[in-house]
Amino acid sequence: MTRLGIVVAASLGLASTFAPARLTAQDVGVTGAAEATLPPGATFNGIPLKGLTLGQGIFIGQDGSASGQFQAVLRGTTLLGSPQNVVVEGEVRNGSAGGGTATFSGTASVNLGNGTPPLAGVPFRVTASAGSLGLTLNGAALPTATVSAGSITIE
Repeated sequence: MTRLGIVVAASLGLASTFAPARLTAQDVGVTGAAEATLPPGATFNGIPLKGLTLGQGIFIGQDGSASGQFQAVLRGTTLLGSPQNVVVEGEVRNGSAGGGTATFSGTASVNLGNGTPPLAGVPFRVTASAGSLGLTLNGAALPTATVSAGSITIE
């Protein structure tokens, strides 16, 4: 083998060692930017809710690990009828997917929109599909929201 051949072979071997892992058939990406409506009577922490907006970018590994961000603004009103939005900003750590649905969880900061400091380290869980989103915050499950604009993609 010539010197050039050895250098090329060594370079290719080294490059393949440091190349990013490719997605396998079991790895899943979950993305979305959407608005969704909640059924009448939905509340969180005593705040009446009408709907939510969301943004998410998540990678779910075949081993159940996950990484990415989940953000939601729960659109609500105060008891006097003024807007009160609850902002959820989450770091995703675990997840699974199958049958057109993805479930992921982690911890979030939650700003209740009432002037109090945001709550940190709040556990959350999301079940998402192309047409709906279920959100649980600190063990309190909201009714399933129906996507009314935008999209959620699970690939």
